[in-house]
Amino acid sequence: MTSFGDDPFVTAVKPLVDAMGGEMIPPDQAGTDDVVLAWEGEDVVAVRLPQLADSLDHILLALERKRGRPLSELDRKAKQEVVRILEARGAFAVRHGVETVAGALGVSRFTVYNYLNRENAAKGD
Repeated sequence: MTSFGDDPFVTAVKPLVDAMGGEMIPPDQAGTDDVVLAWEGEDVVAVRLPQLADSLDHILLALERKRGRPLSELDRKAKQEVVRILEARGAFAVRHGVETVAGALGVSRFTVYNYLNRENAAKGD
């Protein structure tokens, strides 16, 4: 077998694991909460998924990287788009999600709720 890091399956799933904020570990080091991925009947890699709150921080950092600047520097329309993306990804199901997002956007919780309400009202039309 090829080494852990050189395995083509590991290489193929790495971008997905990175996007989720997960960690890849050798399958023999997997814990009960880790997900072991097998290919052609052989355990190849285990994925340690992040805690939900860590995932939200990871998503916020990825959105900042994508936009090339801190989310707090975005204009109102761009901040509303970020809230839409985060809502679609379940960010507001995380405990203190609204507070975390408000802090990253440099707005109040009330503003985040307004963005959410505006989006939900538009869906109802």
